[in-house]
Amino acid sequence: MKKFENFSKALSNLEDIFKYDEPYDNVVLTGLVALYEICFEQSWKAMKEILELHGYEEGRTGSPKMIIKTAYNAGMIKEEETWIQALASRNNVSHAYNQEIARDIVLKTKQTYVKMFKELKHEILSKWQ
Repeated sequence: MKKFENFSKALSNLEDIFKYDEPYDNVVLTGLVALYEICFEQSWKAMKEILELHGYEEGRTGSPKMIIKTAYNAGMIKEEETWIQALASRNNVSHAYNQEIARDIVLKTKQTYVKMFKELKHEILSKWQ
């Protein structure tokens, strides 16, 4: 599963976020937001690939939001609302030139999203391969 491998590598890279503390300079902040965006993109694409392999029609044509909802209904993820918030953060990445938005994405990633991604990886490894 190529997309799962990509997600696993992106998650490993994202964990570097804990090496940095505020105050972030502009380059570091931009890089941390980019690590989050890449990991989120790879996570939903991995879910999409796996759902499709398991016969879920939504896996073929679903948007990120549809994939999240389908993964939740299938039991692949446990906290649908957290994933929807993560999607909203991903949608805000285009506004990361705004330091407040960028810091919020980094804070949420450290507090919530890394754990969320790790839970997904564990779930896939234990029940979906």
